[in-house]
Amino acid sequence: MKSASTTDSAPRTSRRRFLAQSVAALGFPTIIPATALGKGRPAPSERINVGVFGWGTIATHWTGNFLNNEKCQVIAVADPVKEGTNYGYSGEMKGGREVGKGIIDKHYSTFSKKASKSCTAYADFREMVEKEDLDAVQICTPDHWHCYQTVMCARKGIHLYGQKPLSLTIGEGRQMVEEVNKAGVTWQTGSQQRSELYFRMACEFVRNGRIGKVKRVRIGLPGGHKDWNKWGNRTAPEAPPADFDYDMWLGPASQMEYRPALLPLNWRHNFNFSGGMITDFGAHHIDIAQWGMDRENTGPVELKNIKGDMPPKDALYNTATAFHYEAVFDDGLTYVIADESEKIMPEVAALEKDPAKFSHSGIFFEGEGGKWIWVNRGKLQASSREILADKIRPEEIHLYESKDHTDNFLDCVYSGKPVVAPIEAAHRTISISHMGNIALRLGRTSIKWDPKAEKFGDDAEANAMLTREYRKPWTLA
Repeated sequence: MKSASTTDSAPRTSRRRFLAQSVAALGFPTIIPATALGKGRPAPSERINVGVFGWGTIATHWTGNFLNNEKCQVIAVADPVKEGTNYGYSGEMKGGREVGKGIIDKHYSTFSKKASKSCTAYADFREMVEKEDLDAVQICTPDHWHCYQTVMCARKGIHLYGQKPLSLTIGEGRQMVEEVNKAGVTWQTGSQQRSELYFRMACEFVRNGRIGKVKRVRIGLPGGHKDWNKWGNRTAPEAPPADFDYDMWLGPASQMEYRPALLPLNWRHNFNFSGGMITDFGAHHIDIAQWGMDRENTGPVELKNIKGDMPPKDALYNTATAFHYEAVFDDGLTYVIADESEKIMPEVAALEKDPAKFSHSGIFFEGEGGKWIWVNRGKLQASSREILADKIRPEEIHLYESKDHTDNFLDCVYSGKPVVAPIEAAHRTISISHMGNIALRLGRTSIKWDPKAEKFGDDAEANAMLTREYRKPWTLA
């Protein structure tokens, strides 16, 4: 296997990156798109070259936003699977590098009205980075890959759109923040709820005092172990398919024999690769709580009232099936984070036609005098109509407005300006999820946290879980 170290080769300088470095001292934008000059679709020489790491469910759903954006061109895809089945949230899709290449080529062939061979498929993402003139990468791989791929690309000056959750551990998240900031590349977290109207509206109402002082935020997340790939009964080790480089897929994760029950999507339920629903949806909903409460650069000082249903540690699906914990900040603000089976939002459920079917998912900001605001995807409610009818005035707080998460990323690659979902905010959000998982795995009912030092005080067991050891020969020097 090719050495996994990211330090054996100097960063390549693409034509566009060379130009960006040349004008940086003058304060010019990285790239000036033709659209900004009123010239329509940018010429190929002006478009952002994008590569995709991993072609599965998330890439299939989200890469279309890049394909349909005239500011960029998707030129390469990498995945250790050549062509596989059973992707998607009900096994309705195919995945793998050749599937991704086919979708990308078909799109550009249709767009240009002629056959297109613009996309190259790779089994190893490192080979793609070395051979292609990439300006940006969309990371669509499982969580255990996010840190390695981010650090490698940042050190080569490649901009990054990273799907959530940000990291597998708190330590990895901090390393990602430091490497991205040091490199000066643009990072956008795939927390697309920040680019959806109702979430921004809810946070602006809260920030501008429409429900008074907020002392508690209830955050409802999905629970359980959902069988996404229909292979949940195939838990015994098997030989990997002939066109699947499983060792490459495993990468820096701890050694584990191939089991169809883990792939292509159920790896989310195993701590070797992810953190279950606490990280999967916590990355979305806790992020909105952080945004609404202006806590994006900090974290709680304690977790308490921690409880959950944890499978045996050696179970294939070993993440929490049910959970509850409360994250308390130094000023007393508390996030109640629980799986939706706890029914923690009765006020909203009472407004539904069928309260029993209400999912208790979303973010519930609890204010003074019985006032509240609740938001979920496509839904926004409050304790009174007057709260939502009281529009934000020009002199009040207006949060970052993005109407298209991918376009916001590409615009910021051009301009060098901040994105709507920055990496520090993503790190602080997912840290709250990781803290909950660590406490649950250790059987703690409460645990202290130092948001400045990012440590669990003198709790050696908990602090040992802030990082992980990479499987050899993978390393980040």
